[in-house]
Amino acid sequence: MAPRSEKLRLGVFFHPTGHHTAAWRHPDAQADAGINFQHYKAITQTAERAKFDMVFLADNLSVREGAMDALCRSAVYIANIEPMVMISALAAVTTHIGLVSTASTSFHEPYHLARKFASLDHLSNGRAGWNIVTSSQDAEARNFGRDSHFGHKERYDRAAEFTRVVLGLWDSWDDDAFLRDKTSGLFFDPDKLHTLDHRGEHFSVKGPLNVPRSPQGRPVLIQAGISDDARAFASEVADVVFTNHLNLEMAKPYYDQVKARAADIGRRPDDIKVMPGLIPLVGRTSEEAEEKFQALNELIDPVVAREFLSLLLKTNLVNVPFDEPLPELELPPKASWQFYNWVDLARRENLTVRQLAMRAAVGRVNTIRGSARDIADYIQFWFEEGACDGFNIMPPYLPGAFDDFVELVVPELQRRGLFRMDYEGSTLRENLGLRRPQSRYSTKELTT
Repeated sequence: MAPRSEKLRLGVFFHPTGHHTAAWRHPDAQADAGINFQHYKAITQTAERAKFDMVFLADNLSVREGAMDALCRSAVYIANIEPMVMISALAAVTTHIGLVSTASTSFHEPYHLARKFASLDHLSNGRAGWNIVTSSQDAEARNFGRDSHFGHKERYDRAAEFTRVVLGLWDSWDDDAFLRDKTSGLFFDPDKLHTLDHRGEHFSVKGPLNVPRSPQGRPVLIQAGISDDARAFASEVADVVFTNHLNLEMAKPYYDQVKARAADIGRRPDDIKVMPGLIPLVGRTSEEAEEKFQALNELIDPVVAREFLSLLLKTNLVNVPFDEPLPELELPPKASWQFYNWVDLARRENLTVRQLAMRAAVGRVNTIRGSARDIADYIQFWFEEGACDGFNIMPPYLPGAFDDFVELVVPELQRRGLFRMDYEGSTLRENLGLRRPQSRYSTKELTT
């Protein structure tokens, strides 16, 4: 392994009670976490004390659909506080950590989101990030006047135009447009105001935005997904890419391709950070971690596990034999990278449907367990093999599993010189090692 000069990046993705399917049943879990601000305040402040780059909150614009016998036993995407509201509140009780929220390009208007995220960037003094998603569930579409979701290509076409509009609106004002000169009576310089006047296939937006240019120039843009459309979109606009690769063999080519595509369109490879998801369960010894893992898995309801696997494969598995190998499946109409990931895993390890379902229930991304040294070794290997720029940590249950990671793994990464001892800057961009983007109307050269 070759040491890297830059530091490892760490984000943390907070599902309310954790990413393990049975997390809400853990004896120490905050069962009402989805509506409990004090819970989010505590775990976010823990992440900041550990010098994490950012916290990330996902979103779903509907109650998750599924078989009711499984749904009523699950806490995932059922009923939670809207994430933009939550991270706005968290901005008031933190000072350095980045605050990232998901927001859909399919069911919002560009002006709304441009205004909200620019406002959050001001409120947080430059710590806002937008996780750009297109949404995927028909249940969401039905809450917004549609019988079904947009097709895959249309979703990404809309997302690309939506994002271009938002970027344009964020450049409505030059950095020094607001004079606020009481003596002259001039509040802003009219020559430094720019009207977008966008007219496209999906959106018509006049502008300008009624929020000044934000402290970071623009909030950090984050994108998740590994389809070809998602990959191209990420290479073009994303500052950070979240991925769900299950092994190094899949992660490394993806990492190289995203960096190469970014370079092909004139971006520096370092201008985009790739951060796979990682669900770590740490113990003071490997044996303790294994005991925690088994105790957590005992809380999984097999009905819930099968439902999650059905969602991942977009295939109803109710009538499939539970204790036999996964049969040949018909490719679903909306097959995603997750379909191929999980089918490949079942074939490689000759897993039964039950075994695969339990894996899915444990976590839809890379799940590891062990001592602090074991987990630090794993993180260091991926990082130094050039498969990532860091990780998006996804605690299996909260707050305990995240407390263990902060107490045991972070100091080990720091001892190895892989992770910061303190924040380098005051904004999310500065801490991620990203340049502040210039306005499209600027004539100055962008410097490192």
